[in-house]
Parts: sequence; structure tokens; C-alpha cells
Amino acid sequence: MDAQQFLAEFGHFAEAPGGVARLRELVLQLGISGRLSERVPGDTSARALIELNRKRQRTLVAQKALKRQPDPKQVVEGDQPWVLPDDWTWTRLGYVTNYGDSPKIEFEDVSEETWVLELEDIEKGTSKLLSKVLARDRKFKSTKNGFPAGAVLYGKLRPYLDKVLIAEYPGVCTTEISPISFFENIEAGYLRWYLKSPYFISYADGSTYGMNLPRLGTDSAREALFPFPPQREQSRIIAKVDELMALCDQLEAQQHDRRKVQNALRQSTLQAITSAQSPHELQESWQRLHANFESLFSVPADVRLLRDMLFDLALRGILLAQSKLTASDDSSNEDRSPLPEGWEWKTLADLSEYITSGSRGWKAYMASAGDSFIRSQDIRQDELIFDNPAFVTLPERVEGKRTLVRQGDLLLTITGGNVGRCAVVPDLPNSAYVSQHVALIRLQKPSLSEFIHFWMVNAFGGRAFLERYIYGDKPGLNLVQVGSVPIPVPPAHVLPDILTTLRRHLQLCDALVEQLNAMNDVAEKLCTAAVATLTGITIERKVDAPVKTPQTELIAPLRLGTPPDVKAQAPLATLLVRHNGEMQARDLWQRFGGEIDAFYAQLKVEVAHGWIATPSVAGVREKAADAAGA
Repeated sequence: MDAQQFLAEFGHFAEAPGGVARLRELVLQLGISGRLSERVPGDTSARALIELNRKRQRTLVAQKALKRQPDPKQVVEGDQPWVLPDDWTWTRLGYVTNYGDSPKIEFEDVSEETWVLELEDIEKGTSKLLSKVLARDRKFKSTKNGFPAGAVLYGKLRPYLDKVLIAEYPGVCTTEISPISFFENIEAGYLRWYLKSPYFISYADGSTYGMNLPRLGTDSAREALFPFPPQREQSRIIAKVDELMALCDQLEAQQHDRRKVQNALRQSTLQAITSAQSPHELQESWQRLHANFESLFSVPADVRLLRDMLFDLALRGILLAQSKLTASDDSSNEDRSPLPEGWEWKTLADLSEYITSGSRGWKAYMASAGDSFIRSQDIRQDELIFDNPAFVTLPERVEGKRTLVRQGDLLLTITGGNVGRCAVVPDLPNSAYVSQHVALIRLQKPSLSEFIHFWMVNAFGGRAFLERYIYGDKPGLNLVQVGSVPIPVPPAHVLPDILTTLRRHLQLCDALVEQLNAMNDVAEKLCTAAVATLTGITIERKVDAPVKTPQTELIAPLRLGTPPDVKAQAPLATLLVRHNGEMQARDLWQRFGGEIDAFYAQLKVEVAHGWIATPSVAGVREKAADAAGA
């Protein structure tokens, strides 16, 4: 593929999953290989610049301003990954920089105004500085690396290998960041883009050490091949890369805006179908969906709402052949749309023997084995999932026996971060009880459990009804609200056909998800191949490769400090409020739902405000083999 063909197909590449990221990689790779800039007549060659660099380096070592470090091995012809333009030359990073040499700083060495930089302060991908924290607000205990203004700060921990910052001010940083303060005759901007290039990231990723938190070793970093450009050409490369990166940012923003419009259009189109009041209105809305189907459903996540729309139509009998809609007995109730003849609206309470929840005080009966104890976190993806099970052992006479579940019961989470999730109890190998955070719904007719479960997990059905009650700092449901959910109940003789239709549509939606995944996978591979063709090199991506590490868990507890105001932006403290003021750091992170660096950045903010008490030093322990595999 040549540049002309690439430009002709640019739209396909840009719209592929990760397409803009691949474009950024293309820009950086072309930049450090000299293919984004023209030669400058009379420019100082790279070899001359390296000689001046080495001379200055020897002077600083003699003055004890730099530490003497062993030189990396010489570059031989067979080492060179690609051919550089005239007046460029290959060298090694440690030959022309002081990588690995930075002063060690303790807290008593700094003032309150000293900048203290941690990895979570730098945004992954963009390398933008998210927050600047001073020593008065970040009283560190561990040794830090010192750096001057203008230093290039490189995050060497493997999950953060694309975090590279040019320091606007002097300060100190975690030892997981390597400051590069000497790089004579190398523009800081060029060095930064080189460290963020796919070539260097691939090299660093393949040169890490350590099991739990792999990092790039100093010796390996200093041995990295470095394409050294002539002096004035460096400035041209920086300007061109900055310009193209800004265009990539603009393209990404436009895609984001278009995605928002697409989401709104999809929502309104499907809503029009579910709220249609006549066959003519339903047909018009369905034709609109058909005409825009490909643009409305382009990624797997889009299919969930389509699935729920189909479920809604099936659950209300609209997909049945020759169904004739009749007005409900309570036509003024907006939750009760017309149903086919023979159907009727009933509440969940009407259909249940009882609706209850677990008792308090279960902690006294917790055990390492015994009967299963169903908590809200065990209900995920609207299924009962025991990947980290809890157990109880109850005496014969105890009030909690009433919450013993049986096959076909419905379970609904009524408190916590996943409130409103519903599961059907399968055939369990042992007895099981629900916690106080889970509602147990014992139906009068277990044959309706699958039908009602489809309704309860539907964004247009039971879930939409319950969401009106789930709001505020402590979202939750009481049992009266659960019992008030309106359910469209079909005649017994059509129930098998309805369930068959629901299962069939579920299979079709799953097949569509697989098809979209396959299409997007092909598009992503095509984009990656195009970048490799245009750059002339293939970057091996090892980021997603499995790492053989022991199963570990973070064991630091986090506790509520001063409860935040309702209007405060304190999502972590709000979660702690909902969980009795204390959670394990791992659990809080999982409920927060963001990347780990974003979680720690938010945690720092809330600790600084006093909303979360200053945590003790976190520990990591290895899980027992049986627990890890449970």
C-alpha cells in the first residue's frame, strides 16, 4: 500500500476501532524515521551534534554534575531497524543522555512548594498533566527522584509506558518515573515523541523485568537504539508532529460528537418503536430503523438496546402473529400500554407468594465453607455468578431460614453500586441464602420466572420502571417499590411461544455482536497492517499478551473521612457512604469502574479534601491457589 492508496482509504482507517490511535502511531513512526520532514541545507549533522554532546557530557562528569555511567555497546550495521536519511545517525539512548542518573530526594529535603509528581497525575495516552500536587498536600515517605525544569520525565512502569512529560518546573517524582535531564543537542520535544513512539514502546515492552509490576530496566533503556536527526530538522519534526497530533485530536473529538448524535438517534428510533400506539405508527418506526440500521449499530455495545427493544415487543405480545391490542384496565397509567386480548397487567407483588430480603446480623454466621451466601456483588450481568463465593453456617432455629432460595426464584439487588440487577436462581449444588442487599422474589407460578426475568432486565420494561427510584447519594430500592413493578402477563397457552421468541431474538443479537466483533477485528488488523506497510517496519504488540503472574489482591482498607457535601464531586467517598464507610481498595476501584490510574488520581483528590481518611500503606498478598481458582 502506498501513500496515495492510504489517503484514498483514509476514512476506513480512521473509523476502524483504534484507528485514530494507529494514525498517531503512524505520525510518530514517520517522524522519528525522517519521513515527515525535508532536509535543511547546511544543517549540522547528527554526528557533529553527538561529538558536542559527548564533549559536554565529559565536562559535566569531571565537574561531578553528572554521574559517570558505562557507555552502551556500539551500534553496528546489523542493529539498525531501518535506513535513516543522510546526516542522521543511529546511536543509543544512554550514549547521549543521562538516563538512570537522577538525585535521590527525601521529604525533609523539599519545601512545601515543591512539586511532587506521581504516575497517576499523568493521563494515559495523551501524557497530559492531570493535576499538580505540592509537597504540603502530598507528604511522601518513600525516596523520590529529583528533576530540574525542562527534564523529560519517562514513566517506566509497563502499564504506563506511554506516559512522557516535559517538566515545566523543577520537582520530585516517584522512582517509577525516570527523569532525563541531560540530552545535549536533542530537542526535548523530539526526545518526548521518540519515547512515545510505537518503536520505543515495543522495545520497552519487550525489555521489562519483574512479575507483579514489570518495568523497563535502566540498562535496557540505555541500550535502546536512538535515531538522531540533524539540529534544525529536529524542530521541523516537532512542529509537524504537533500539527498532525492536533488534527488527530480534532478527528477524535468529531468522532466523539458524532457518536453522541448516533446514540441519541438510536435511542429515539427504538423508543418510537416501543411506544407506537398503532400498527401504522409501528410500521413507520420500523422502516426508519431498517433504513438506518448499519449506521445505528456499528459496535457491539450498540446491540444491547436493540435487544431490549425486541424483548419489549415480544414481552408485550406485539410480535405474536395476529395479536390484537386492547386498552388496559388502567389506561391512564403510562406504565401500562395496550396488550393483546387475553393478556393483563399485574404487579410483581400480585404474582408472588412473598418478596423479602436477607436479615441483618449474618456476619456471626459467616464461615469458610457451608451454605452459599448470596450478596449483591454475586449478581452481575443479570446472572448469579459465584467467582468469589461467601459461605454461612446457620443454627437450626434462626430467623434467616426464611431467605433460603430455591430454583426458579428471582433475585434483585436493592442496594449498592449495581442496584436493580436481576437473576434467576438456577439448580444449585447446595443451599443458599440472600443477604440484606438482595430481594428474594418467590413467584406463585415458577413457570413465569424466565418470562419475568426477561422483563426485569429490559431497559424498556422493569428496569426502566425501577430506575425512577434509584437516585441520590444512596441509591436503593425498598420491597414495596420492588413489588409495584408492573408485569405484562400472557395467557398460559402462549407463554411457550413467547419464550421461544425471546430466546431466538437473544441468539440473533448474540450473533450480531459476534459479527460486529469480527468486522471490527478485521478493520483493526487492516489498519495496523497499513501502518506497518507505510512505515516499512512491523511493530509487535505485546501489551495484551498474558503475563504469568501470581494471583494477588490489594488489601489496603479505605475509610470514610468527613462525608462530602451533596454537590461535591466525590464519587469514591459516596461509594464508601453506601457501604458503611469502609471498603477494600480493590472493591472500591472495581465499583468506581475507571482505569486504575484514574482511580488513584481521584483517590488523591478526595484524601486531600478529607472526604476519605488518609489510608495506611497498601499491601499486596498472594491468593491461595484454591481461592484464586474459585
